[in-house]
Amino acid sequence: MADRTPPLGVEELTSLAESGEIDTVVLAFPDMQGRLQGKRFAARFFLDEVLAHGTEGCNYLLAVDTEMNTVDGYEMSSWDRGYGDFAMHADLSTLRRVPWNDGTAMLIADLAWNDASPVVAAPRQILRRQLDRLAELGYSAHVGTELEFIVFKDTYEQAWDAGYKNLTPANQYNVDYSVLGTGRIEPLLRRIRNDMAAAGLVVESAKGECNPGQHEIVFRYDEALVTCDQHAIYKTGAKEIAAQEGVSLTFMAKFNEREGNSCHIHLSLQSIDEPGTNVMAGTADDPGGMSPVMRHFLAGQLAALRDFSLLYAPNINSYKRFQPGSFAPTAAAWGYDNRTCALRVVGHGRSMRFENRLPGGDVNPHLAVAGLVAAGLYGIEQKLELPEECTGNAYTGEYEHVPTTLREAAELWENSPIAKAAFGDEVVAHYRNMARVELDAFDAAVTDWELRRSFERL
Repeated sequence: MADRTPPLGVEELTSLAESGEIDTVVLAFPDMQGRLQGKRFAARFFLDEVLAHGTEGCNYLLAVDTEMNTVDGYEMSSWDRGYGDFAMHADLSTLRRVPWNDGTAMLIADLAWNDASPVVAAPRQILRRQLDRLAELGYSAHVGTELEFIVFKDTYEQAWDAGYKNLTPANQYNVDYSVLGTGRIEPLLRRIRNDMAAAGLVVESAKGECNPGQHEIVFRYDEALVTCDQHAIYKTGAKEIAAQEGVSLTFMAKFNEREGNSCHIHLSLQSIDEPGTNVMAGTADDPGGMSPVMRHFLAGQLAALRDFSLLYAPNINSYKRFQPGSFAPTAAAWGYDNRTCALRVVGHGRSMRFENRLPGGDVNPHLAVAGLVAAGLYGIEQKLELPEECTGNAYTGEYEHVPTTLREAAELWENSPIAKAAFGDEVVAHYRNMARVELDAFDAAVTDWELRRSFERL
């Protein structure tokens, strides 16, 4: 990653801490589910002790389910191993203010074992490894994520007490692109946009979406690791701001039977030696304006799409999005500006890129982008040829179907030679176990659907 000026420097943080303007520093890392986990420190203690030496966290933080239950099957962390610590070391390039929490700054941490070796199953480390592989070819990945959410007038506590039933959406009807619809909750959207800008994110726009109460805020693309870190910060911050405003919002992939929350991911490649040069852009003689590098990279996406679906759709609920005619993809196909395909090519020249439409709002961005880079590298290394584009309705075309369940995706991931070669056996086993834990929990649950159908009538 190129040298960059962080949103907040250590000298400025020191001055702000001495004046009392900053009194708290959050040090956090993205866990398997993409959530920020960490500690809040007194600012002075952080500067005096933690900045140079780091801090510790229980290694079970990369070996629990969504509800923070200790579960079996993880090699790196278990009762047999005593649930020891790993070290959290601050990445100073991520230092920033947290405007929605008074007197607070934040950094993202990298994880290491006591011998200083990296925790290879940590999402940030998984992405770093793939970006290092890409850099060996002279390329850097630039990424933008488009993250949707649904806003409810209920607080998080009210939603919990109601069992998440009969919640009141912020809009009662489809407000896709509606200025009137976004105006209804502009105070919330404006506060999220402005606070994120003050935290160092570059805001592009906000727009309404199809599901009642559904909206999207988009930020400018950046280097892959930067975008993924900012995605995690924004997701956490948006929830915290919503709570402060007395409302709630969800990023879950499929809240109800209407349109789900997507997280389309755009990726382009630049030359490390010639910053700003998009190596995906072809010449006038290249088919479709795509360079040979892009054609191989995109062919790799198709080749690994099903195998890597666990990285793009990591939860049971993720697969409820993949319905025909829903703007969520079902076909492993690509096309120019074709929203029926899993892979959509957009832009031209310097803006040439592709969009992966599989991920939902529940995605872990570090894992998903690691998958995109690894798939593209596979295409480049194998010099894969790009098949013909889809020019019509991919939902009705004769293409391989994306996995329809987490169980199918986990089996593809576990048995994928592409995944094992790119990520290593430890990472493959770790995230296969994550899927197993979720499947076991779901298989044991009695759902509302079962109760409604069975209580009286069966």
